[in-house]
Amino acid sequence: MNGQNFSNHKKYVKGFHGLLFVLLLLLLGGSVSYLFHAPEEQLYPATLMVLVVFTLHVMAWYIRIFPLRAQDRAIRAEERLRYYMLTKKEYPQSLRMSQIIALRFASDEEFVALLDRAVKEELSANEIKKAITNWKGDYYRV
Repeated sequence: MNGQNFSNHKKYVKGFHGLLFVLLLLLLGGSVSYLFHAPEEQLYPATLMVLVVFTLHVMAWYIRIFPLRAQDRAIRAEERLRYYMLTKKEYPQSLRMSQIIALRFASDEEFVALLDRAVKEELSANEIKKAITNWKGDYYRV
């Protein structure tokens, strides 16, 4: 597997991020169109169809978010342990979750200095990732 870096670290799954998104949009458009053009005796099933499609959108959102949040918690625990192993100090409480997630890509050699810089300068996740010189890949992100 090729090395991971700032430009190629984001994971894009064509079937989920592409196909499912397009299909859900088509379903939404079709169901709303059906609702507005349905004869009066078909308003009930047309309304149900819109509600079902809306429910599918909400489900798709949570299907993606729930595993990401669980993995975020694991990353936070890993990075806290890593910081403690390298410094014997407690992890700074002022770091935001997005910063912690970005710091996981930093090698051990630059991790502590970059973390301190992120706290002092309130770096964004993108700024942290761009500042990493020795990228440590995360190939298991959901």
